[in-house]
Amino acid sequence: MANTDPKIVLSRSENIPFNKLVLSQANVRRVKTSISIGELAEDIARRTLLQSLSVRPVRDAGGVETGIYEVPAGGRRFRALELLVRQKRMAKTQSVPCVVRESGIAEEDSLAENVQRAPLHPLDQFRAFQTLRDAGLGEEEIAARFFVAPGVVKQRLKLAAVSPRLLDRYADDEMTLEQLMAFTVTNDHARQEQVWEALARSYNKEPYAIRRQLTETAIRASDKRAQFVGVAVYETAGGVVMRDLFEQDQGGWLQDTALLDRLVTEKLAAEADAIRAEGWKWIEIAIEFPYGHTAGLRRLAGQTVAFAGDEQVRYDALRAEYDKLEAEYAEAEELPDVIDQRLVQIETELEAFDNRPVVYDPADIARAGVFLSIDGDGGSRIERGYVRPEDETPGATEAEANGDTDGEAPASDATDNTVRAAVIATGGEAAPDAEIAEDDGIKPLADRLVTELTAHRTLALRDALANDPGTAFIAVLHALCLQSFYCHAPHTCLEISAKSANFSAQAPGLADTTSAKAVEERHANWARQLPDDPANLWDVLMAFDSDSRENLFAHCVGLTVNVVKEPWHRRPDAIAHGDRLVQAVGLDMVVAGWRPTVDNYLGRVTKARILEAVREAKGEAATQLIDHLKKPDMAKEAERLLDGAGWLPEPLRPIGAEPSVEPAREVASEVEALPAFLAGESETGSDTDEPLSHAFGAE
Repeated sequence: MANTDPKIVLSRSENIPFNKLVLSQANVRRVKTSISIGELAEDIARRTLLQSLSVRPVRDAGGVETGIYEVPAGGRRFRALELLVRQKRMAKTQSVPCVVRESGIAEEDSLAENVQRAPLHPLDQFRAFQTLRDAGLGEEEIAARFFVAPGVVKQRLKLAAVSPRLLDRYADDEMTLEQLMAFTVTNDHARQEQVWEALARSYNKEPYAIRRQLTETAIRASDKRAQFVGVAVYETAGGVVMRDLFEQDQGGWLQDTALLDRLVTEKLAAEADAIRAEGWKWIEIAIEFPYGHTAGLRRLAGQTVAFAGDEQVRYDALRAEYDKLEAEYAEAEELPDVIDQRLVQIETELEAFDNRPVVYDPADIARAGVFLSIDGDGGSRIERGYVRPEDETPGATEAEANGDTDGEAPASDATDNTVRAAVIATGGEAAPDAEIAEDDGIKPLADRLVTELTAHRTLALRDALANDPGTAFIAVLHALCLQSFYCHAPHTCLEISAKSANFSAQAPGLADTTSAKAVEERHANWARQLPDDPANLWDVLMAFDSDSRENLFAHCVGLTVNVVKEPWHRRPDAIAHGDRLVQAVGLDMVVAGWRPTVDNYLGRVTKARILEAVREAKGEAATQLIDHLKKPDMAKEAERLLDGAGWLPEPLRPIGAEPSVEPAREVASEVEALPAFLAGESETGSDTDEPLSHAFGAE
């Protein structure tokens, strides 16, 4: 049977002079879009008009065509052409390709053109950008042509470079855009596909899990080893850096661990050669030394290089200016930018003055050594002037042990012929006069007698010191300082032992913690204020004001604290006292900078402990996110979940404190909306999709 439906007849196309076109009020698009008319005009100027205007003839009252056409669909294109005419870049009589509509409703034409338009799939955008790149266009040129930031172009090109197999999964809606973005961390297609296959058998397919698996064998660029060598040097040596264009990655991940370690070793060795030229007996090199590695070694005092020329005048002037500005703006809530910058400049210059080099006696250098390592910020940590006990000179060691460091003869060896010994102790009784040998002159008192006499003096001094708290405080401070800042310096009569406990079990990164840095900086500051010769220490302490003495005392006492729990050395009473100290000073380990990581806790406990930590800090919903994972993965994800939560394991909690649990929160479902860089919010704040859509034939 023949088809009786009438055949479809398309509207006619016609080139109409622009000055014969007017904008219709029937256009349904009333809300202004983010792309500017100016950008669209530039796009048309570069590529000409890619889509015809839909127009209708304007008729007079009698229904006769006037030769003028209104534009109900394509208003933005009309305005862009109008702008080009005003800019004298296009003639007002320029012919414009139009589709002339006569039947139907004008508003319906406008609505249909916008509703029936299918948006371009993001994958088509990625591949289109890649095609332009393959055609020889650079990222900057592509960005300029489509009015987007170069960073957006880099992101889309990065997405287009993901494994074709994964792009097919994304095209078939088997993978979300956020997951695809996570795979851009690496360019290794085989590794991308391997991780995706592993995720197919895993419950957790979150983007962060993908990134973690792709970077688990790499080293962050923020690692102190990478900072020490420099990422640029690593890349010059052939190293590959994985970068994430969609997340904050702190500089990316260094993929070749072996290469990085080699570069670190080579740089440390080169620095050691330069230091060795100074004449030191030994140099020990390590990426990180255990905390307390200098215990038992004497450190040379050295002499700070004196100011040269007018440096002292400059230093005093800077210090005076700094004090003046601080006093002038002490009450200001916020410093003016000029003043703030000036204070920073002064601080930098003063720091350079304060960090003048220290020189040592060549004889001391010949028997002392240096520790060379990497500090927490990736710089060189050079600790010069440590003398091992076996390298001490015998004469100096013996003199120090006897309390004779000034080279004078011991008091017991001195003779004085003007003094007559009246009594020589023998078993605590006076010896007969006949037994006193006067023909040989006055001899030293017997050791036993001296012991008994000084016993009386000791007892009397104990009583006197007990009645003079101020002097007693200084005496204890003096003893603590001798043991904290000097080695082999028994210049005190107090039998007080100040032990700085060595840590039998080194926690990872202990020397780089906030507390360790604060103790080290404070110790170095006090060391600069104390005399080189311990014999002069008492006079210096007497000259200090009370606040300085108390602060120094607190520092020395702090060095003796030991609340480390060791299974082979149980000290319940000492540990209990440590708990009292914690309460007294209000110690909060979160404020002190401790946070749970894989290295310091999560990787060292059972899965049950890991889940308990997450449950206590984040609630049961967060626990369910990781309870199915293997322990290594669980520990890593727990570190991420606990970051910033303030959770502490039991040994670090304040006495009697209970862990706080956050209310259970619903886990956010996958959001299908495009991210900002695809949804129209580029770095410059302008639309990023519509120019691209226009290039592919849609308005």
